[in-house]
Amino acid sequence: MIKFFRKIRQKLLTENKLGQYFVYALGEIVLVVIGILIALAINNSQQNKTLEKKEQIYLKGLKNEFEISKLKLAKLIEVNKQNYLGAKQILEYTANHDRLPTEELFSNLLFESFSYDIAFNPNNSLLTEMINSGSLKDLSNTELRIQLTNWVSTLDDISRQEEDLDNQREKVLDMFRSDENSLRTVFEYANPDRQISFPKREDPISNLKLLRSVAFENNIFMFYLTSYSTETAHYNPLMDNLNAILELIEMEIKK
Repeated sequence: MIKFFRKIRQKLLTENKLGQYFVYALGEIVLVVIGILIALAINNSQQNKTLEKKEQIYLKGLKNEFEISKLKLAKLIEVNKQNYLGAKQILEYTANHDRLPTEELFSNLLFESFSYDIAFNPNNSLLTEMINSGSLKDLSNTELRIQLTNWVSTLDDISRQEEDLDNQREKVLDMFRSDENSLRTVFEYANPDRQISFPKREDPISNLKLLRSVAFENNIFMFYLTSYSTETAHYNPLMDNLNAILELIEMEIKK
């Protein structure tokens, strides 16, 4: 087509028809510009399809990560609740010395409440990779990008709370690092699977006197408050954030 215009333009130039020459020259320029615009449109369309495909891969990967993290968090909330409910029951006995539990019951309460540390370990490998590589910008949903960025900063706050909770747990356990109380007694009564075996003492030490200790009660009380706060002020809002992120991801995947 351009060759056709060029031949006409050359003919008009030899025939000294300058007006028509400029019209055809302009037509040639317009054709070139149109061709460039079409090429750019095709290229942009291909790039958009590539970006959309890449975004969908990221979204599906994030969905998988956050679904696993949700299961982990739900289980952690359950364990943490078991811990502080056990601590609360111990506090009921420290408040009423006329109704003390048996050694077996007390051992089981101690074992169930303080055997497991609390630490949320979310699946964040893909999200971390996206942030470090700058790929977070490939997500078209602005709110989702903000939520994912806030998620990372929220985890730092969760980690600090869990560290405080672990410190309170250690203060209770420290009371068994003395000659007055016995971890062996706890394990003899509350080692359900008997995975840890050891010979029994001929003169077993009772831990029930702990229930009359103000220091023990204070440590249990601080553990209970910190553990309860971990659930209500940190884990529950974190679960809400996690569900909101999953909802946004689902919405973007369905588009």
